[in-house]
Amino acid sequence: MNLPPILFVVAACLLWSTGGVLIKATSLSAFELSFGRSLLAAAAVALFTRREGFRINGVTAVAAVLYAGMLLLFVTATKLTTAANAIFLQYTAPIYILLFEPLLYRERFRLRDIGVVAVCIAGMALFFVGKLRPEDISGNLAALASGFCFAFFTLLLRHPQAKKVNRAASVIYGNVFLALVMAPAFFSGVGLALSGRDAAIIAFLGIVQIGLAYTLFTLGIARGVRSLDAAIVGYIEPVLNPIWVVLFVGERPSSWAILGGAIILGAVIFHTLRAAPKADSLLPS
Repeated sequence: MNLPPILFVVAACLLWSTGGVLIKATSLSAFELSFGRSLLAAAAVALFTRREGFRINGVTAVAAVLYAGMLLLFVTATKLTTAANAIFLQYTAPIYILLFEPLLYRERFRLRDIGVVAVCIAGMALFFVGKLRPEDISGNLAALASGFCFAFFTLLLRHPQAKKVNRAASVIYGNVFLALVMAPAFFSGVGLALSGRDAAIIAFLGIVQIGLAYTLFTLGIARGVRSLDAAIVGYIEPVLNPIWVVLFVGERPSSWAILGGAIILGAVIFHTLRAAPKADSLLPS
């Protein structure tokens, strides 16, 4: 039976959305978790995309570092603040894309984009309203930085040099780089004393939440899903991510955060519907 290609994208987004609840469910630190998750993710993506080769060039090398930064900052943000704050603030990436894409690729800056950026900034500000713990502020800033890395990673995937090699190479080497950097923290921490529960969470996050999801997403695109459709379906992730956390962990975001997240997602979806982005669809954290 031939499934509609869009279902592969939907399945990928559903898997990506489990990141928040599983990061919250483990007692591992952001550094320890990032080591195991990235090690297995690198192996999984390499296995699934091995036919496209593993060559890398300067552009994909920089993209790999940005991807590694995005992953680490997102896990750190999810550990420090609420999962809703982490995922909504990471999805401010389109703001940076709107601002820097015309500069990097000599494209015309459209006046209507200014309105989208202004609305998103207003939504971002709401995450810093109300009674905040110091770790909430640190987590929110880490999430914003993750979105910045997210945006420039995506922008580099548009670069002509990136099209000359397997684009998954940046994901593979980004995970390898992060695993190497985080290895000392892992082995000086839990090391071989890793519990079965934590090991299972690491395995799911690395192999399924990143590896399998990435493969399903690229399969859907390869079978004809438009970038615009993929981008719209992609918002399943920031919507469901905090819902899973509320249901299974009991963590509830503040009313200000919910309002800010709704404003950001609404503005980005509105922009996406008005003009399909020329950049490739965003990848998960």
